[in-house]
Amino acid sequence: MVRILKSTAVVFLICIWTTVSAAEGTAARAVNDDQVNGLDEQVQDLKNDVLGISTEISRLEEKLLYPANTQVSIFLLVTRGEKFRLDAVKLKIDGKEIANYIYTSKEMEALQNGGVQRIYTGNIRTGEHALEVESFGKSSTNIDYEQNVNYPFTKEAGTKFIEINLAGPGFGNKGVTFRN
Repeated sequence: MVRILKSTAVVFLICIWTTVSAAEGTAARAVNDDQVNGLDEQVQDLKNDVLGISTEISRLEEKLLYPANTQVSIFLLVTRGEKFRLDAVKLKIDGKEIANYIYTSKEMEALQNGGVQRIYTGNIRTGEHALEVESFGKSSTNIDYEQNVNYPFTKEAGTKFIEINLAGPGFGNKGVTFRN
């Protein structure tokens, strides 16, 4: 009888120990899940903070590199409805090359659908300047063309914006218009 009681007590203790261990494991898993969720939220908050700081640094960098009193920004667009293919554009200010851009078919499609490209931002001194625009491409009838147009402008204190509007070949120098 003592032997049966000892065996029953051992089995009872094993059952209690297993139940307690299982309960502790479930509690540990619940704590771990809560901790993991808390860490995920903290990581997301840190990512958002880093993105915000990066944006602010970019803005400050642009203000430092391109002060408003010497800044010039040049934008390029294509007249809506034009069916020519623009391959490349080269820009020069006062004979010095400032931009040389080769277009992909997706970029050209975006320009033909009303997109605007900021092709150049930089610093120049105040006074008289000459902007030279060379554009290369193919007409709607698949004939190679090249346009070369000069545009005199005056840079005054403050930011200067110049818009270049390209029309297809066949317009001559009137195929490139400027607005500032």
